[in-house]
Amino acid sequence: MAKGTETFRNCVTFMWLSMFMLMLSNIRASDEGELLLMLKASIKNDPLHILSNWKLLNSSNSSICKWHGITCDNLSHVVAIELPGTNISGNIPSSIFLLPHVTNIDLSNNKLTGEILLDPLPLTTTSLRYLNLSNNNLTGSLPQRLFSISFSRLETLDLSNNVFSGKIADQVGLLSSLRYLDLGGNLLRGKIPDSITNMSRLQYLTLASNQLVGEIPKGIGLMKSLKWIYLGYNNLSGEIPKGIGELVYLNHLDLVYNNLTGQIPSSLGNLTDLQYLFLFQNKLTGPIPLSIFELRKLISLDLSDNSLSGEIPGLVIELPRLEILHLFSNNFSGKIPKALASLPRLQVLQLWSNRLTGEIPEELGKHSNLTVLDLSTNNLSGKIPDKLCDAGNLYKLILFSNSLGGQIPNSLSSCRSLGRVRLQNNRLSGKLPYELTKLPQIYFLDISSNQLSGRIDDRKWNMPMLQLLNLAKNNFTGVLPNSFGSDKLENLDLSENQFSGYIPSGFGSLSELMQLKLSNNKLSGIIPQELCSCKKLVNLDLSHNQLSGQIPVSLVQMPVLGTLDLSENQFSGEIPHDLGKVESLVQVNISYNHFHGRLPSTGAFLAINASAVTGNDLCAGESDSSSGLPPCKGYKNPSWWFIFLCSLVALAAFATAAVIIVFVCRRRNLVLQRVENEDGTWEMQFFDPKTSKLITIDDVISWSKERNHISKGRNWVSYRGKCMANEMMQFLVKEINDVKSIPVSFWDQAVEVGKLRHPNIVSLIGICRSVKGVYLVYECIEGKNLSQVLRNLSWERRRKIATGIAKALKFLHCGCSPSVLVGDISPERVLVEGKDVPRLSLSPPGTLSTVVKGFISSAYVAPEVRSSKEVTEKSDVYGFGLILIELLTGRSPVAVDTEMGMHDHKSIVEWARYCYSDCLLDMWIDPMMKGTDEFASNSKTHNDIVETMNLALQCTATDPAARPCASHVLKTLEAVARPSFSCVSALKL
Repeated sequence: MAKGTETFRNCVTFMWLSMFMLMLSNIRASDEGELLLMLKASIKNDPLHILSNWKLLNSSNSSICKWHGITCDNLSHVVAIELPGTNISGNIPSSIFLLPHVTNIDLSNNKLTGEILLDPLPLTTTSLRYLNLSNNNLTGSLPQRLFSISFSRLETLDLSNNVFSGKIADQVGLLSSLRYLDLGGNLLRGKIPDSITNMSRLQYLTLASNQLVGEIPKGIGLMKSLKWIYLGYNNLSGEIPKGIGELVYLNHLDLVYNNLTGQIPSSLGNLTDLQYLFLFQNKLTGPIPLSIFELRKLISLDLSDNSLSGEIPGLVIELPRLEILHLFSNNFSGKIPKALASLPRLQVLQLWSNRLTGEIPEELGKHSNLTVLDLSTNNLSGKIPDKLCDAGNLYKLILFSNSLGGQIPNSLSSCRSLGRVRLQNNRLSGKLPYELTKLPQIYFLDISSNQLSGRIDDRKWNMPMLQLLNLAKNNFTGVLPNSFGSDKLENLDLSENQFSGYIPSGFGSLSELMQLKLSNNKLSGIIPQELCSCKKLVNLDLSHNQLSGQIPVSLVQMPVLGTLDLSENQFSGEIPHDLGKVESLVQVNISYNHFHGRLPSTGAFLAINASAVTGNDLCAGESDSSSGLPPCKGYKNPSWWFIFLCSLVALAAFATAAVIIVFVCRRRNLVLQRVENEDGTWEMQFFDPKTSKLITIDDVISWSKERNHISKGRNWVSYRGKCMANEMMQFLVKEINDVKSIPVSFWDQAVEVGKLRHPNIVSLIGICRSVKGVYLVYECIEGKNLSQVLRNLSWERRRKIATGIAKALKFLHCGCSPSVLVGDISPERVLVEGKDVPRLSLSPPGTLSTVVKGFISSAYVAPEVRSSKEVTEKSDVYGFGLILIELLTGRSPVAVDTEMGMHDHKSIVEWARYCYSDCLLDMWIDPMMKGTDEFASNSKTHNDIVETMNLALQCTATDPAARPCASHVLKTLEAVARPSFSCVSALKL
C-alpha cells in the first residue's frame, strides 16, 4: 500500500514538473518584463539612476532588451542581468531566478542586503551558468536549493565578501559543472563537506576568511582540474592532505592563517605547474621537504610564521624562477646557503627571526635584482657584503639584531635606490660614510646601538626624503648639525652619544618633527625658543645633559606634546603655571634640576609620580598629595562656609546621579520560573516579557545537543538558537559546562547584568541553570566582528564605531552602580551591525576573574592585569586604546610585520609610541583608508586622525593613573566629530 502511494506521488510530481517546464518555455516577453520589474521594485536606492529606463512599454521584448544591464538573445529572450558596481541597495527577489533563459546574473559590488530566498521557487533546473553576488551585505544562511540539482548547470558561483553564516551544504558536490567557486569573506562555520571533492571540473576554489574548522578533506586529490586553492584565514586543523600532490594542474596553493600541524607533505613536489605556495601562519613542523625544490616554475614561496626547523637546503638553486622567498619566524638554523646568491630573479628575501649563523653570502645581490633583504633577528656575524646593491634596485635593507661587525660598506653610499635602512643592534664600527648622508631616497635610517664613532657635523647632510633618523647608542662626538637636509623629518633620535655644544636653533624649522630624543649626551645651554615652533612635537626628551636656563613659556602652547622629559639637567626658575594645561601632555619628568616654587595644578601634574619631581626645591598644594612634595607655605585652608557650600553641591549632584542610575538600570524583575523536562529541574529568569513568553528551556538546550557551535572557550561553548514558537526569534546561547568554575555570586550578578540595556551593548535576555550547567541567553546580532570588517572601512566609519564603543564603555563605567567591567576589550567582542553600529559583548556575568585567568596572555589586556589579575576601569580604557590603534593602523596587537618594523618591539603600544613621529603612509595610517575621497586634501580629516592618535596613546599609557576615564574618552571622540573641531596641526599624509 505504501509503495503504491509513493509511486502515485512520484507520478503526480513528474506531471506537475512537466507542466511547469512547459509553462516556462512558453513564457511571454511581457512576463519576463514583469519579473524584472520585481527586481526594480525591491531596489530601495538607485543613486546612479541605472534602472530609470526599466519601463514596460508593450508586450514585446523590444523595450526590455534596451534596458540598462539587460542582454537578450536573437529571439529577444533575456539571457543576462549585469549590474555590477552600480551602488544599488535593497533585496534580491527570487523572481530573477524564474527567468527561463537567463544564463548570467552579475549584481556584484553593490549594497544589497537581506537573504537569498530560493525555497518558494519550483523544483526545476535553471539555465543559469554564471552567478556573481560578491561584495554586498547579504545575510542569512547559504540557500540549500542553490546547491541542488536545480542549479546543476552553474559554472561560476561567487558569493564572496558578504555576511552569509551557517554551514556549507553537504550536497555542494551536486554542482558537478562548477568551475569557479568563491565563498570567501563570510561568516561560514563548520567543516568543509567531503562531497566537495565530487566537483571534478572545479578549477578555482576559495573558502578563505570564514570560520571553518576541521580538516581539509582527504579526498581533495580527486578534484583533478583544480588550478587555485585558497582556504586561508580560517581555523582549519590537522595535517595537509598528501592527496593535494595529485592535483598536477595546480598553480596557486594558499592555506595561510590556520592551525595546520604536522610536516609539509613531500607529495607537493609533484605539483610541477605550481607557481605560488603560501603556507604561512600555521603550526607546521619539521624541515622543508627536498621535493619542494623540484617545483621549477615556483615564483613565490612563503612558509613563514610556523615552527619549521633544520637548515635551508642549498637545493634552492633549483628554483630558477623564484622571485620571493619568505621563511621568517621559524626555527631554521645553520648558514644562509650560498646558492641563494645565484638565483637570477630573486627580488625579496626575508629570513628574519630564525636561528641562522655564519656570514651573509658574499655574492648576494650580484646576480639578482634584489629589492628587499631582511635577515634581522638572527645570529649572523661577519661583515655586510659589498655587492648587495649591484643591480641598483635595493630598496629595503633590514639587518638589525645580529652580530655583524666591521664598517658600513662604502658601496651602500652609491646605492641611490635605498629607501629604508635598519642596521641597529649590531657591532658595526668606524665612521658614518660621507656619501651615505646624501642618498636621495632614504626615508628611514636606523643605525642605533652599534659602535660607530666620529663626527656627524663634518659634512653637509642632504637627505630630502628623510623622515626617521636614529643614531642613538653609539659613540658619536662633536656638535649637532643645524640641518639634516630634509623638511620631512619626523623622528630624530640622537640620544646616548657624546654630543656636546648647544641644541641647534635650526631644529625649530623641522615643522613635521614629532619625536626628538637628545638624552644622555653632553649638551649645554638653554632650550632654544625656536624649538617651540615644532607644533607637531609629541615626545621631547632632553634628559641627562647639562642644559640650563628656564623652561620656555612658549613650550606651554605646544598643542600635541604628550611626553616631556627634562630630568637630570641644570634647569632653574619656576615651572610655567600653565605647563600641562594642554590635555595631550600625559607624562612629565622634571626631576633632579634646580626648579623652585609651586608645582602647577594642571592635568599633567595632578597625578604625577613623586619620582618625576624629586630633586628640586618645589612645593605643592594639599590636593597634590601624589607628588610627595611638601605643602607650599602660606597655603590657606578654605573657609567653613565654602566647604559647607561644596558639600551641599556634592550631595545634590549625588542625589541627581542616584536617581538617573536607578532610572537607567531599573528593569522589570520578572518572576523566577522553575520547569521540569527530561534533563531535570531548571531555574529560568528572563528580563523582558516577550522572551519569557516565547523561549522555553527546550529551545535553549535542544540546539546545544545538535552541537550547533559558533565558538568555544576553556569551559564554555556558544551556539545560535531558535524559538520553536516563533522561528523568526533567534538568540545566542553561551553554555558554561564547568559548574565548579562558577562563583556563588554568579546568579545575582547575572540578574544585574540582565537589566542593562544600551544600544551599543549586546543584551543578556535570560539565564537558565540546573545541576548540569548554566546557559546565558543573549540577543542575536546580525553582523561581523570588528576584526573582520575593519579593512573595508573609511576613516569616518571607523571613527563612528570607536565613538559607539566609547559610549558603551562610559555607560558601563559611569551609568551603572557598581560599574560593570569588560575585562578584555578586543575586536572579537565588538559586533558591527548595519549602519556601522558597534555592539559590545560582555564577559559572562560573575565570571570575570575566571575569564581573566583564561586570557592573561591576550594582547588586549593591560600590563598591570597580567601581574595582578585584577581588572579595573583603567584597564578597560587600555583595551579601548588598543582598538583605537587598530582602527588607525589596521594592525592588531599580535601583528608582527617586518615591513612596518614592528618585530623589534615588545608590543604594539611600544611600536605605536616609537613610530608616532613616523606616521606617514607606511607606518601609522592603514593603507586601506588612504585611497578614499575623504583623504584627498582634507585637512579636517588629517587633524581628526592626529587627535585620535593622541587619544590612543593616552589610553595606553603605562601608568594606569595617566589614562583618561571613559567619559573623557567619549568627550574627545565626540569633539573630533564636530565640524568646528580643529587641531592646530595637520598631518600630511
